[in-house]
Amino acid sequence: MKVFRKIRYNLIGNNKTGKYLKYAFGEIALVVIGILIALQINNWNQAKKDNKALKEYLVKIKSHTIEDLYKLDSITRGRTQIAELCKKARASILDKTEDQNLILLMSSGFAFADLYFKPNAGGYEALINSNYFGKINNTPLDSLLIRYHSLIDEIAASEKSYNDYAKSQQAYLSTQFDRSLMLAFAFVPPDSLNNRATTQAEYLEDFAAYTASAPYRNVISLAAWQFDTMIILYNKLRELGESIIEEIDLFTERNL
Repeated sequence: MKVFRKIRYNLIGNNKTGKYLKYAFGEIALVVIGILIALQINNWNQAKKDNKALKEYLVKIKSHTIEDLYKLDSITRGRTQIAELCKKARASILDKTEDQNLILLMSSGFAFADLYFKPNAGGYEALINSNYFGKINNTPLDSLLIRYHSLIDEIAASEKSYNDYAKSQQAYLSTQFDRSLMLAFAFVPPDSLNNRATTQAEYLEDFAAYTASAPYRNVISLAAWQFDTMIILYNKLRELGESIIEEIDLFTERNL
């Protein structure tokens, strides 16, 4: 800076106003260029920080989506197995062969299980509430995430509708039947049951009456077809989840 100041003094002292003005403009231009370079570096550093933060959000979303896929596999297997039992039980009811298939009807009681798919939406919700969500706005990844979480809401509504109905029917059955023998048959070790006065025929008689009731059969019939609908939704969600994982990898490679 001392060198520049000395040059200015020499030019002014020698009455070289024209040269001084040119020099002044040049010096101003250098300062402006310096400021612009500094701003550019600052913007570059900020963009680097923003990209790093966005990448961390996307990595978390990817991890949560992978978790969701494992949960989907588990609940899909469970509902598929229960649906198959209920379809066989429904066929037995229609064929009036319940007496020969009492164990099948008893096993169909799994249709009363309170099953829910519980996704991990923490990463997605964190991104939405951050300052970085705009960076994926109107991208294929944004579209996939919106569709994915809309389908999650649809699945939750379907599950709640079924589970609420099953609970209401089970609550009604609890007021109509003494389930003590059935619970004992289901959970007490056979050796212990054999030492009791109640015969196996009595246990099975209670089960036969219970599985012949309208509320019990209503739930079985509903599960036989509604579980298939749920499974279709699970499979659609799995496809979207796999696409999200692929798109996150592509987006990260292209932009971050």
